[in-house]
Amino acid sequence: MSSNCRICPAHVFEIDPGTKRAWLPASRHAVPVSCYFDPARAAYRLISSDGGKVIVNSTVTPGMTFTKTSQKFGQWVDGRANTVYGLGFSSEQVARRVLVLWPNCKFLQHSVIE
Repeated sequence: MSSNCRICPAHVFEIDPGTKRAWLPASRHAVPVSCYFDPARAAYRLISSDGGKVIVNSTVTPGMTFTKTSQKFGQWVDGRANTVYGLGFSSEQVARRVLVLWPNCKFLQHSVIE
């Protein structure tokens, strides 16, 4: 059995693999970001799609951290996918909430963030 919980809508970005400095938009607008737990694999994943296209499928590992880099933006490094993802939120409150929930991937225990 698996669990899935929508965390919040966000604009999704990936770091430019060529420059490692510029952000490339992975979505044209805010899209749902969800946390998925698969007990068979005992792993959490952050998942997001835009119009049926998967734009984030990131396995959450114990050492992975979410860094709030501005009032409404945060990022994390996905070593398995060899990329850095960024999320742009609608408010500072949403960004802070995701930062607080990230350490133990407790998204599934909380209600949807709007």
